[in-house]
Amino acid sequence: MHPVTDPATDLDQLCINTLRFLAVDAIQNANSGHPGMPMGAAAMAYQLWTRFLKHNPADPAWFDRDRFVLSAGHGSMLLYALLHLTGYDLPLEEIRRFRQWGSRTPGHPERGLTPGVEVSTGPLGQGFGNAVGMAMAEAHLAARFNRPGFRLIDHYSYLIAGDGDLMEGVVSEAASLAGHLQLGKLICLYDDNRITLAASTSLSFTEDRAARFAAFGWQVLEVEDGNDLAALAGALEEARADTRRPSLIMVRTRIGFGSPGKQDSFEAHGSPLGADEVLRSKERLGWPAGPEFYIPQRALERFRQALEQGGAAQREWEALRTRYALEYPGPAAELELAVSGELPAAWQEALPQFPADEKGMATRAASGKVLNALAGRLPQFFGGSADLNPSTVTALTGRGDFQSESWQPEDRQGAVGGEWGAGGANVHFGVREHGMAAILNGMAAHGGTIPFGATFLTFSDYLRPSLRLAALSELKVIHVFTHDSIALGEDGPTHQPVEQLASLRAIPRLIVLRPCDANESAFAWRAALSIRNRPVALVLSRQAVPTLDREHYGAAQGLLRGGYVLADFEGEGTRLILIATGSEVSLALKARLKLQEEGLAVRVVSLPSWEIFDEQPPEYRESVLPREVPLRLAVEAGSPQGWHRYVGDAGVVLGVEGYGASAPGDRVLEEYGFSVANLCRLARQLAGR
Repeated sequence: MHPVTDPATDLDQLCINTLRFLAVDAIQNANSGHPGMPMGAAAMAYQLWTRFLKHNPADPAWFDRDRFVLSAGHGSMLLYALLHLTGYDLPLEEIRRFRQWGSRTPGHPERGLTPGVEVSTGPLGQGFGNAVGMAMAEAHLAARFNRPGFRLIDHYSYLIAGDGDLMEGVVSEAASLAGHLQLGKLICLYDDNRITLAASTSLSFTEDRAARFAAFGWQVLEVEDGNDLAALAGALEEARADTRRPSLIMVRTRIGFGSPGKQDSFEAHGSPLGADEVLRSKERLGWPAGPEFYIPQRALERFRQALEQGGAAQREWEALRTRYALEYPGPAAELELAVSGELPAAWQEALPQFPADEKGMATRAASGKVLNALAGRLPQFFGGSADLNPSTVTALTGRGDFQSESWQPEDRQGAVGGEWGAGGANVHFGVREHGMAAILNGMAAHGGTIPFGATFLTFSDYLRPSLRLAALSELKVIHVFTHDSIALGEDGPTHQPVEQLASLRAIPRLIVLRPCDANESAFAWRAALSIRNRPVALVLSRQAVPTLDREHYGAAQGLLRGGYVLADFEGEGTRLILIATGSEVSLALKARLKLQEEGLAVRVVSLPSWEIFDEQPPEYRESVLPREVPLRLAVEAGSPQGWHRYVGDAGVVLGVEGYGASAPGDRVLEEYGFSVANLCRLARQLAGR
């Protein structure tokens, strides 16, 4: 430490100002960042992290730790200061390199980059939804595994959210569900500074937030002065004591606290204070003008007590887990597997096989059969749909409904069946697609479950920000998107997806799977479950498609390589490749038969996943789509965008350029050119006939 006299005698105040000015110096040094929130919220963060938060900086992955989410991710330097000071593997040099290339202190928190960061936040509202998912996972696992005398799963989910978070619609969706579920171990500290990036909240945000959250079913507490440590401690204790309601603690703070020229101003939100204002702020709060990044020894010693306290708490938990394993070996083994994220041996044996059937079934129906067949081997499944269980076929039969213990409605229409309560595996998200996806991310980050959610493909637009963050954060979340094309028919263009497949494929790290029949659907689930650290989108049909005879066509296992030859060239005629996904594959096979009669040699390639196919070795991709056959016709009932990479300059894409129409699905497909006759016409033109 630098030989500077401690600027205060009160240890708490010394620690709080250490947080403030570590953040201020890092932001000023980077000439970029958000100083206002760390300065104003330092006291509440200090009180939470040093007196309430159960964590072990030496082992950030300890499973029974409390979870902390900084939903107001722009205040990232507050979190980095806490992590460094309490002893996480985040040295001071990383604080000095805030927002620089290659540092572990990026502008907004990123999961997997910085030790102790639970989720990637920054897009406002996302962290709030993540924390709800974490609290749901904790409640679910506690109900499944805890036994009398063995509270093996027993932790809280805390978050700090700001005014901008509470403005976002995703927060209302997640908060409404959290109140309904009575998530009593979810506690939100609301940084109520009434300032946003551009202005005062009085310009746009004057609702009664306390009444709103009370209506959601939350306990609402207020702390009038964000620097009042006793009031903060009292509110946190009261929040922890209410086991039936999540708690919102409204903490009245002052953005940029201590800055003579910028306190209570939006100018403190998103820009460095400036060198002169930094000096004035330090003088006002009794902090030495230099050196920068000064950490008083007494303050560091106070923060580093987290290592001893966290280590002791974890050792106590490990001893409890050892006794639990002796008393309950079966549940202990199951929990160990769930926490590890591994799948049980031979789980693939539960995958059903479907006989050839020209009538077939919708891939959503096949998916539902696969999901329930696997559920017997994979008790980690935890999820549901956005009020669409009958349509997406995602209910886990007999696995119960995830509800609060006091849920006893007279009319249980739509309940899945089986025991209900926190141990139920079926989550009823309601019509809340965005909230659902943010919650699923929190479940995945928490660990111990295989989270999944379902809605119609066209409504993937409602949850895209959360899906993007899942991909960025490398979270294993499975999204089931049904009603995948204009073929859904009568509901019309508002419900008929067109551009969604292309937009999902544009998200880096997201795996998109569009199976062509029941057996490909089974292997799609196998792929989804086998993939680690990446979200997956299963794209499924509403209408029935033939279940292909695999004795005559390529094995459905080819899906695991993203694309494969379903039917190969026959004869000596001009060679042409038909490439299709999903329900259009069977159409391509029918067109092939017709074209062969006309002397063309046609290969049909099923390409259910561009992402997986593109990751295959070049020689495999060449064997499926050989360069020596440039005549290619891609067929997909969606936007043609992106298909050029597979058809090349000489190829043609049959897609949907505009929107759909309301009519029976068969008629819509025919009108848009998805017929054997039109495919054959396009193929003939391509072959110069």
